[in-house]
Amino acid sequence: MSETIHVIGGGLAGSEAAWQAAERGFQVRLYEMRPGRRTPAHETGGFAELVCSNSLRAEGLQNAVGLLKEELRLGRSLIMEAADRTRVPAGGALAVDRDLFSKHITARLENHPLVEIMREEVSSLGEEMMILATGPLTSEAMASELHALTGSEHLYFYDAIAPIVEAESIHWERTFSASRYGKGGDDYVNCPLTQAEYERFLQELLAAEKMPAHAFEKERVFEGCMPIETLAERGADTLRFGPMKPVGLVIPETGEQPYAVVQLRMENRHGTAYNMVGFQTKLKWPEQTRVFRLIPGLEDAAFLRYGSLHRNTYLCTPAVADPFLRLIAKPNVILAGQISGVEGYVESTAMGWLAGVNAARLISGKPPVVPPAETAHGGLADHVTRSSPSSFQPSNINFGLLPALRSKIRNRRLRYEAISARALEAWRTFLAGLETDDRGPA
Repeated sequence: MSETIHVIGGGLAGSEAAWQAAERGFQVRLYEMRPGRRTPAHETGGFAELVCSNSLRAEGLQNAVGLLKEELRLGRSLIMEAADRTRVPAGGALAVDRDLFSKHITARLENHPLVEIMREEVSSLGEEMMILATGPLTSEAMASELHALTGSEHLYFYDAIAPIVEAESIHWERTFSASRYGKGGDDYVNCPLTQAEYERFLQELLAAEKMPAHAFEKERVFEGCMPIETLAERGADTLRFGPMKPVGLVIPETGEQPYAVVQLRMENRHGTAYNMVGFQTKLKWPEQTRVFRLIPGLEDAAFLRYGSLHRNTYLCTPAVADPFLRLIAKPNVILAGQISGVEGYVESTAMGWLAGVNAARLISGKPPVVPPAETAHGGLADHVTRSSPSSFQPSNINFGLLPALRSKIRNRRLRYEAISARALEAWRTFLAGLETDDRGPA
């Protein structure tokens, strides 16, 4: 095996994996087929391009994803470095200017003396130390290679993208700025709907034409990215208790809570574009214009990006990989990111972090590691390697993936904060052990 670590895929996981391995002193070749070969969702050739929302979700240690982000920061994550430097206002969430975010990561990797960028597609897996981070849009050639290696059928699901609206096209006088329960200031723009407006919107949404799936694909939509129209089919009030819930919001002029609300979140630092929060969709583009313009404030909305639906591919990792995310059929290959069965930007980054660390350890003759079960990283790794293969599904990070506290705490917020405190203590000990081991002999 050569002394070079080969990372396949320049998304969040691949970028993080390459950075962690290079920062540990190893030569890295980072392969990315874009821009020579495009995907159905990407628009640029930049590393870590965000193709869905520009939000990395909630901050704060009372949220599991907030804990995961803090663990990554402590682990000197490149992705978190970029996110913190390119953030835009988003209340209690961490959202970024997606263009600046990708440019920062791309520049850091291109300028790293131990990272060699290879702009080409990899369609087969060799005998070198490899990190497979091809993501949810893995090419057909690589998918065929994985099918042959694992001997099992791929599992897959669909991921929906929310539209982006041009700021100048919004009727601001029909909206109000506020975050739910006043958290984070006035970072969200709210489009309030009356009962009549909501019912008309719901009727047209349900009647709108949708993009059909290919005949050979069985549609399996991940709950966290459920299209708005699919949610609407579950009942008249489903949206009002989901992405259009008015709870915690008050119209300033009347002091009343709206019947329903559509929230818009700033997409970039300049405030020229806004993301329709929770409005992932598979409606045809003309239908998106027609239906979404029924929302107060969006009557003349100009869509900078329409919502869309694309196929996400992942492996049934518990059946094909060991506890260190190495392919059983090819142990020199470590899985990272969404191909391993995690869902979400931060979760993909975390698996990339772990893959980069373990690739560096393995190539230097040290055993791979699994983070403590009490940590968010450990909880994710446990989920994708030890779940039952027959019922395995992708997962975001959540406190349910971590062991329960020894003593019960009834208050949910306090309980989550205690779980996070325990996790960070275990994580710091884990990192200290890694640093000590890295300085010692192989």
